[in-house]
Amino acid sequence: MTLKNQAALDFLHARRSRPAKTLVAPAPTREELRPLLTAAARSPDHGKLEPWRFVVVEHGAMQRLAYLTETCGLALGKSPEDIAKARSQFEMGHLAVAVIEVQKPSDKIPAIEQTYSAGAVCLALLNAALAAGWGANWLSGWQSHDREFCEQGLGLAENEKIAGFIHIATEGTTPPERPRPNVAALTQWVSE
Repeated sequence: MTLKNQAALDFLHARRSRPAKTLVAPAPTREELRPLLTAAARSPDHGKLEPWRFVVVEHGAMQRLAYLTETCGLALGKSPEDIAKARSQFEMGHLAVAVIEVQKPSDKIPAIEQTYSAGAVCLALLNAALAAGWGANWLSGWQSHDREFCEQGLGLAENEKIAGFIHIATEGTTPPERPRPNVAALTQWVSE
């Protein structure tokens, strides 16, 4: 049996994402970000396929992605409100890591398990950032599922999609705690 890590359990019981719109400068430097990416890369990965990769969107690229969001939204017929909301994550952003799901051919590992692994990387990166003292939030949005945005904005290949944008910067304000799920109501015990 491994040793209990009470500090890690306490962190997980208290963790809280920080809304991206409340994050302020500074964002982590490349040197500060590397250990967080390394921690995220330790996520479950059935078959050791590494069905994900990282695209770090630094502050200088945020305005380009905001403009592309608007262009793609207009082409898709999105409402001005939907465009403004999607655009704001880049207009207000300081740094985001796009976790890219990379589907890899495998006779043994189903595509859905590769998707799950990319999602696990998103959560691990979010938690690593929070544990390191940064404010962080996992966002996606309609533009994350638009091929034009994916290809033009991040240069994604046909077998790639955005699993999420993990925004990381300094916490501007601490959000209030929110109601959490009733675990007892969501849990079924099977003994036989």
